[in-house]
Amino acid sequence: MSKRKMKKLQIGELVADVPIIQGGMSVGVSLSGLASTVANEGAIGVIGAAGIGMFEPDFEKNFQGANRRALRKEIRKAKEKTNGIIGVNILMALSDAKELIKVSAEEGANLVFLGAGLPLRLPDEVIPTKSGRTSTKVVPIVSSARAARIVFEYWSKNYNCIPDMMVVEGPMAGGHLGFKIGQIDDPNYALEKIFPEILKVVKIYERRFEKKVPLIAAGGVFTGKDIYKYVQIGASGVQMGTRFVATYECDASEEFKKMYVRCKKEDLEIIKSPVGLPGRAIRNQFILDVEKGIRKPFRCPWKCLKTCDFRKSPYCIARALTNAQKGNLNDGFTFAGTNAYRVNKIISVKELIETLRDEYENS
Repeated sequence: MSKRKMKKLQIGELVADVPIIQGGMSVGVSLSGLASTVANEGAIGVIGAAGIGMFEPDFEKNFQGANRRALRKEIRKAKEKTNGIIGVNILMALSDAKELIKVSAEEGANLVFLGAGLPLRLPDEVIPTKSGRTSTKVVPIVSSARAARIVFEYWSKNYNCIPDMMVVEGPMAGGHLGFKIGQIDDPNYALEKIFPEILKVVKIYERRFEKKVPLIAAGGVFTGKDIYKYVQIGASGVQMGTRFVATYECDASEEFKKMYVRCKKEDLEIIKSPVGLPGRAIRNQFILDVEKGIRKPFRCPWKCLKTCDFRKSPYCIARALTNAQKGNLNDGFTFAGTNAYRVNKIISVKELIETLRDEYENS
């Protein structure tokens, strides 16, 4: 009996030998180190742009300038280390989202993944009808057929084009979620349920524009068997974040990674983020303090997120996530996917992808 083989992921002229996208994890968790290693293994490596200027000396006083400068550096470093595919993940809720999209295009990132808000009005640099043939492809991240339809319809009317690829993120993902609290555990909003609905929308516009738009499954994908399951229902590939945190090459601190290895299923909980969205995180003392009503005093020099009311917020999420990335878990916490408790050791990116491929072939 011959083994089934993973199919390559084709996005226009771009071809990834491994149909896996490493989820873009911001505030320094996935930078050029992780992204370039993933790309060198034939998958797609992604740099998380939010809070990327955290190590720049003028971040406190000039956070937008620091973010742009740091993103340029990380894209350049990644491209120096690999000829593979490099993407950038940008939250549309960021106050400097459009500037970061422009930087990504100027530096030749292959893809920009846009979530936490619908990517409708885009900078000219990434709109083919405005800039001619752009080398940076735009990938919206959505969680409903309605959102997908809005994006496709807006692009078709205003830009006479459609996205190059789309990611469907279900409620089992880590970090901020595009669902209401009551929807997260509702089977009607499970990835297996929403994916086929969004696929129907995509196929309508594929026929209209005579263009293939790969659809990517994300949120709770943990094994090669999971990858095969989503390919069977029409996915061209998957996006995975949690598995890549638990690698040597992940850019976060060792303490950050150990939170994944140590956590139990009951440690994973949905928190109410200061930005107005639910998020999945690993419970620690910081989160327990906040739940008890203990405020974490801060001043906000940035207003980095459009949806954050820092005057009412019990803590600064940017500082909390930055502290965690650096290993200071007393003053921060880690986001994680619902399967983080299944992580039992840190391995290399190479071993991870080989394991996923083997599981896929033998599922």
